[in-house]
Amino acid sequence: MAQNRPSPQSSSLMQPRGLMGRGPGGPGGHMMRPVERAKDVRGTLRRIWDYLKRQKAALLATVLLVIASSGLALLGPYLMGLAIDHYIIVGDLAGLARVALMMIAVYAVASLTAWLEVYVMTNASQATVRDMRNDLFIRLQALSLRFFDQRTHGELMSRLTNDVEMVSMVLSTGVTMFLSALLSVVGVGTVMLLLNYRLALVSLITIPLMMALTNYIAKHTRRGFQEQQESLGTLNGIIEETVTGQRVVKAYAREEEAIAKFEVANRKLQRAATYARTFAGTVGPMSNFVNNLSFAVVAGVGGWMAMGGLATVGTIAAFISYAQRFSRPLNEIANLWSTIQSAIAGAERVFEIIDQVPEIQDAPDALPLEQVQGDVVFDDVCFAYEPGVPVLKHVSLHAAPGQTVALVGPTGAGKTTIVNLLTRFYDIESGSIRVDGHDIRTLKKDDLRRTLGIVLQDTFLFSGTVMDNIRYGRLDATDEEVIAAAKLANADQFIQRLPEGYNEPLSERASNISQGQRQLLAIARAILANPGILILDEATSSVDTRTEKHIQEAMLRLMTGRTSFVIAHRLSTIREADQILVINNGEIIERGTHKELLAQKGFYYNMYMSQFKGQRHLVPELQAAD
Repeated sequence: MAQNRPSPQSSSLMQPRGLMGRGPGGPGGHMMRPVERAKDVRGTLRRIWDYLKRQKAALLATVLLVIASSGLALLGPYLMGLAIDHYIIVGDLAGLARVALMMIAVYAVASLTAWLEVYVMTNASQATVRDMRNDLFIRLQALSLRFFDQRTHGELMSRLTNDVEMVSMVLSTGVTMFLSALLSVVGVGTVMLLLNYRLALVSLITIPLMMALTNYIAKHTRRGFQEQQESLGTLNGIIEETVTGQRVVKAYAREEEAIAKFEVANRKLQRAATYARTFAGTVGPMSNFVNNLSFAVVAGVGGWMAMGGLATVGTIAAFISYAQRFSRPLNEIANLWSTIQSAIAGAERVFEIIDQVPEIQDAPDALPLEQVQGDVVFDDVCFAYEPGVPVLKHVSLHAAPGQTVALVGPTGAGKTTIVNLLTRFYDIESGSIRVDGHDIRTLKKDDLRRTLGIVLQDTFLFSGTVMDNIRYGRLDATDEEVIAAAKLANADQFIQRLPEGYNEPLSERASNISQGQRQLLAIARAILANPGILILDEATSSVDTRTEKHIQEAMLRLMTGRTSFVIAHRLSTIREADQILVINNGEIIERGTHKELLAQKGFYYNMYMSQFKGQRHLVPELQAAD
């Protein structure tokens, strides 16, 4: 179904169609994004906290566990120094054994609390991102089609997956890591100053060097990973495009071109990843170098102080251990900072969607719509998808209850737009649309849409069984009602031939059944819904002539007593319509029955004649019109 409107940013990817129109695709729906910086850090953090604070008990437990594990980790080196000064030097083996057992107990409990803090915080973070993901998905379900028209599928998928997952990762490990590192730096620095302030000042000499090297490496690593993520996104887009369009690739024998395109992107990713990981790989060796330098400085100065009686051997041993523990948290905080920035930027993108206000909303005093007679009126309706580009111009029509109204015209004339407005996927700019005398803007939109049965030219089936997909039309339907609907749509015969019949699972996009069979399932789904108003978009276009005849018989039975709007390109399928509306450039230029329009020898006559060119002798209507 074509829509007469400018398309959003184009994409080379093949994307599934939306409900009543084509949504733009985007390369690499699951691609990684470059590191971004948030625009409103404080506001975003406040909103993350609003979600996180729902897990108050878990947060309190995490803080207590972090304090406990950090304190126990500080106690270990102190006990080691105590053992050296009071038991090893004097040869007290019994005392040394007691201290050794204490150290084992301390490190064991420290390990246990460290594991518990991760476990508790992981549960809290997963509950937090679960709530965020739920709110995001609920908001997406509430937003109007215009919102989806203006964004790529890949972008929205990225917000649901990558952005939320980045927040999850930082909350799961980053919070405990940051708290632990902060407490370690404060605790270790305090203990070192209390033990020996002179040696403490000496051990801090290497800290500026560590921070400078870390900042230099992090800057280059960040840039490298940005390029890697961009290259990975491009490669993902090529893979998705090629796999989705595999039939077209093979049909045009373009395998070599696809391979060449993939190899170029793959080599670019290789170069970017090599650069990024080379710099990232220097963090460890650089940290070891600075730590060893700190060790040498503390050992040398400490040895000199020990010989001068300014420090004991145990104190020096404890200082060496503390010095190593002091630099490690600083590295962790530096490396964590860019990840936190990315997580905040990701959260900001999530909140941007959650804050979107649905364009189509029920009025505060919206009326319920229960029994539908099917009287539909368009009164001087004007509409444009984009400002200044009118799609419908002063359209007026009246479909009486039970009538079949056919919409015909060239591609892009505005046929689909008429049914898009009837379903209130978009709101009109001027005029009114009434169902049973009620302006649809005064009705509850869910009630309105439940009265509509829609069968599209491009059928969309969900993952699940055949039974599940038919039952999508009415979730409370029994198995017997589902089977009856399938029989009415002439789908039962092919379903029974499937290996598992109605319980046959459908693969992605239902590629394990034919296009015609997918169309039959969509028709059965509409039949099961038992709607008051039907919308059929070339519903028999994907089936063979024999099946088409059977479907048309089923459709005639279904359409009996119901108002039906039929978008048709094969004009032979709508000869029995009560009225035919010929639409061109957003205007109804002709209306009448099939015979009346042929007799006028206007636009409809020319369209009909062009479809039967060379077969006029087989079409009595054309001979009669002549």
